[in-house]
Amino acid sequence: MSTFHHKVAVVTGAGSGIGRALALGLAARGARLALSDIDEAGLGETAELAARAGATVHHQRLDVSDRDAFEAYASTVAAHFGVVHQIYNNAGVARSGPVLEFSYNDYERVLNINLWGVIHGTKAFLPHLIASGDGHVVNVSSLNGLMAYPGSSAYCTSKFAVRGFTEALRIEMLQDRLPVGVTVVHPGGVKTNITNNAMASAREAGVELSAADVKRARDYEQRFLRLSPDAAAKTILDGVAAGKPRVLVGNDAKAIDKLVRLLPRLYPRIVARVTPSRAAR
Repeated sequence: MSTFHHKVAVVTGAGSGIGRALALGLAARGARLALSDIDEAGLGETAELAARAGATVHHQRLDVSDRDAFEAYASTVAAHFGVVHQIYNNAGVARSGPVLEFSYNDYERVLNINLWGVIHGTKAFLPHLIASGDGHVVNVSSLNGLMAYPGSSAYCTSKFAVRGFTEALRIEMLQDRLPVGVTVVHPGGVKTNITNNAMASAREAGVELSAADVKRARDYEQRFLRLSPDAAAKTILDGVAAGKPRVLVGNDAKAIDKLVRLLPRLYPRIVARVTPSRAAR
């Protein structure tokens, strides 16, 4: 059982979406906060909102893919608060494209943030969490850490890997009887900036998006990204409080989990049938 009052909680990707909602949810539950994001403007807004809610807040720009920067950040946070109890490795990016056309640089970018960012955060803070005597690691995977989806091989790879990494860590903590809870989170469709960020990232990389590409992204956003970040954060924090090893966020995540477990051989054919092929896009 994890509690939050006066605990020091680290949240990456806190500048918007689920990260911001987690920060504000933790503030409402009495936590002290160490917030980071690569987006300084969004991060500053979250820090201000959390401070208005009564939380003690430390915030700092951080690129989670930078190992040395993350190690230095962990030392800074530990020195600032004197202790660290929880880390929410939430920062992530999405990029799409078929395997045949997806570049190595694109794979590296997604994996460096979504996977290595989680590994960096966990390893940098784990000694501090153990030392606290009441630690908790919360790593955010995805619905696509349960089920693969065409055109999202990099994202799925990163999120499946986050799931495996986190489950292995939980077993190690149990084996060694260390005072650290471990939770992997699988959000379904949450209303965040992930679609806008993905398109902006693609344009920065020189990818020309057609009107059809933008329409598909908007259609996906309207059809599937329905759960509010606040509702998602509440589900996550309730799960952490209950010590759950896995938290499914949203009915879609729960349905997909059942589909994959019940029909492991058939579900790829179902997805292929209901998803438009590239030739039809």
